[in-house]
Amino acid sequence: MEEVKIGEVFTITDDNGEEQEMEILATMEVESHTYVAVAFVDDIETDSEEDMDIFFLKVEEEGDFAPILSDEEFDKVSKAFETNFDDEA
Repeated sequence: MEEVKIGEVFTITDDNGEEQEMEILATMEVESHTYVAVAFVDDIETDSEEDMDIFFLKVEEEGDFAPILSDEEFDKVSKAFETNFDDEA
């Protein structure tokens, strides 16, 4: 699997067919899976951290990003990131 780097920018296509740039803010291992916290580049450049929407994605074996589909998995990942960020603050 290709290494995911903080600060890396990638492009996604939204539901309306428009391309959006996303930046990786953090990576974390949770239960032997790699996850990333990402945000829209436009939000990072214009908003304060308090106003920024942050999304969590799972890194698949091939290095592709996938949405987190279950509420249970999302809760585990969001709590792990929150705990990690709280410890750094």
